Amino acid sequence: MELLIGTREGMFVVGQAGAPTASEGLGGRRVHAIRRVNGGILAGTDDGVYRSSDAGRSWRPSGCQGRIVREIAPAPQNAHVVYAGTQPAGLCRSNDGGLSWAEIDSLGRVPGAEHWGLPNDPTASCALAIAFDPAQPARYWVGVEVGGILETTDDGATWRATLAGENPDIHGVVRDPARPDVLYATTGFGRVGTNGLPEEKSPAGAYRSDDGGNTWRYIWGDAGRRYTRPLCIDPRAPHAVTVGCAPTFRSSYHDPGGAQSMVYQTTDGGSSWRALGDSAHSPSAANIMALAPDAEESGGVLVGTDNGEVWRVSADAPWTLIASGLPLVQALHPVG
Repeated sequence: MELLIGTREGMFVVGQAGAPTASEGLGGRRVHAIRRVNGGILAGTDDGVYRSSDAGRSWRPSGCQGRIVREIAPAPQNAHVVYAGTQPAGLCRSNDGGLSWAEIDSLGRVPGAEHWGLPNDPTASCALAIAFDPAQPARYWVGVEVGGILETTDDGATWRATLAGENPDIHGVVRDPARPDVLYATTGFGRVGTNGLPEEKSPAGAYRSDDGGNTWRYIWGDAGRRYTRPLCIDPRAPHAVTVGCAPTFRSSYHDPGGAQSMVYQTTDGGSSWRALGDSAHSPSAANIMALAPDAEESGGVLVGTDNGEVWRVSADAPWTLIASGLPLVQALHPVG
């Protein structure tokens, strides 16, 4: 398996053996998202979208330059249609596989959008997650940190805004591959403006919707109210949902005692969770910053950390080091 690793200082490629090698064209750039699209690979960076046609070894600009691109999401129904989530929170669409882009400016006109982001800092808002309804090409959801979950059924002409429970601090949104109306979301402690609900009324953690995002219920349970950010769902049954979490958004391997970060997984839709941690990662001293399903094992995940390590974690919880000595890891994507 070859793996692309997006970091705070560029893109790296690691294979079955050998140390990671730096890709050309992204040196020094923050890489936030990596997706395979229409025969190539797209990366969301702090200066737009970049494209690779050689499995991630070299990159060239492919649009949205000058924008911070936090998410890349290819539409499941059409290989040429791709969406990009940006910071400040915005949405762009490409109809030619990422060669050109146009902004869906209706997202910024949703009532209340002027209050998204941290109090008094709308530039801190981010469109971090995009999930699709495979049966309805014009229907998808966008998760905004800090702003809530936005649903469109007409490809961005109009939007309906909801919250995960009462929590607007949305970090990840994924759809269950077998049940299109089942969605999962991860959340943090952020609140819109200065009058947001207190944490006990709007807890951080994982949420689930069984009706396409109309209503949400808290499923984090005994995992505790922790800052949950990275989220992935396995495309293979039983569609394991895996979440990385830490006490706060500032948790770091530099902290006394380390980040106290954990990886949790559910295979029953959130009714129960178990920790995926061996003795050295229960909790982890390094913060868990990126997750991706392991292409070689159902229920297995790839884990990227803030101290520049990448691990393969099996469904039985052993951790195997894949790469180390990298900058902070922000995105992972298997390419073969």
